[in-house]
Amino acid sequence: MAGRAKQRKSRKSPEPPARRRILVVDDAEGIRTYLAHLLEAKGYEVDSAEDGRSALALLEGGAAPDAILLDIMMPGIDGIETLRRIRAFNLDLPVVMLSVVGRASSIVECMQLGAVDYLNKPFEEEDLDTALAAIFERADREADLLANTEINDVADPSNVVWTSGAMSKVREVLDQIAGTDVTVLIQGESGCGKEIVARAVHQHSSRREQPFVKVNCAALPEDLLESELFGYEKGAFTGANTRKPGRFEIANHGTIFLDEIAEMSPGLQAKMLQVLQDREFTRLGGNKEIQVDVRVVCATHRPLVQMVRDGDFREDLYFRLNVVNIQIPPLRERRDEIEGLCESFLARYSARYRRPLRTLSPTMLAAFERYAFPGNIRELENMIKRIVVLESEESILAEIERREAGGPVGRSALQSLLEEIEETAGDVPLREVGRRMAQQAERETIERVLARTSWNRKQAAKLLNVSYKTLLQKIRDCGLEAE
Repeated sequence: MAGRAKQRKSRKSPEPPARRRILVVDDAEGIRTYLAHLLEAKGYEVDSAEDGRSALALLEGGAAPDAILLDIMMPGIDGIETLRRIRAFNLDLPVVMLSVVGRASSIVECMQLGAVDYLNKPFEEEDLDTALAAIFERADREADLLANTEINDVADPSNVVWTSGAMSKVREVLDQIAGTDVTVLIQGESGCGKEIVARAVHQHSSRREQPFVKVNCAALPEDLLESELFGYEKGAFTGANTRKPGRFEIANHGTIFLDEIAEMSPGLQAKMLQVLQDREFTRLGGNKEIQVDVRVVCATHRPLVQMVRDGDFREDLYFRLNVVNIQIPPLRERRDEIEGLCESFLARYSARYRRPLRTLSPTMLAAFERYAFPGNIRELENMIKRIVVLESEESILAEIERREAGGPVGRSALQSLLEEIEETAGDVPLREVGRRMAQQAERETIERVLARTSWNRKQAAKLLNVSYKTLLQKIRDCGLEAE
């Protein structure tokens, strides 16, 4: 460790580019506050979470940090288990582990799980600088490598999604509204490419040279989302030591993309309506009206019309947002994109992970052609990423075959149960038949909803109308957690 510390001293502090974001996860409020102030002073944006469960909820809700500082010793889900779960749905997110106790076994386990560095508390500011410098230097090298390859155009999935007949109709709508500033509402299943369409709306507009700012409304609780959108004044709340502009201010003269708008609380819906009507708002803790010129593009996978009927979404806000409505069809209705998307993701992740560029086997392509892709483009991307990293198609083929073998919900389980009843001459009581069928139906329903949301448990819990804690328990009861 001493030799390594010397090596750290010789490296330069990082020069963070604008908008790089770091997630700090630590159960000690003092450490979270210290790191937040330190990193913000260095030009980073900072999110924080008090434990592993909160961090995972942020990530599953759509938060996209460029790096994570993760404490090992935390109550509930500890840092190592949190790291393991992060790796289950994001193979390449850089994570630096923090710990007061630097046990060799813990360090080895963290590195085996893909942590990029391990800092012992208390650490020097220069140690943190060096760890972050190494992360972002690597990210910059990968970006340069991808930018300088001849496959760069192919490696961008946004160049592929417009090749299908279904998406060409969406493109026609974008051409029609290109010269306007109308509000756009994009609807479609999770993972079908709503952000790609939102960026295309911006690129087709006269604001294309101005900022495009994305906010995921499902990623943060109400109070944090409000401060993220509208900013705050110094002293607005504990920890607000400086004035912070909100995303609307940052997006001035450009476009703001509000993803998962249906997750916005009623109080924020009212404030959003005011911004759309008056083009002005106040920061948290302030009384000065701030005027902005921003185009608003929203997206959701939930049925807003039904939410309005149920009283879960303001009708007046819905009509303000729904000036132009773009429906994105799921990937299973755009099968002519699949081969091009596969080539795109293969090129991207082969360059990122420095694996030889390969082509998919006819067997794999045939499996993709018949697979329903409940998780849409995001599910396909994750499958290709696994193929590139593992340099094997076997696990993906097995997964598709297993899902296809199950058929419609409960059918295979019902058939096997009926056969058991016949073989045992009715020894299985009717109540047991009902219990087992209900259990199997629940298992397959949860599995399908998780697949549809790309294992975003927060979204799945909302779709299933159960609490997040209940869903986690049912996942364990059904034996789905390992999958």
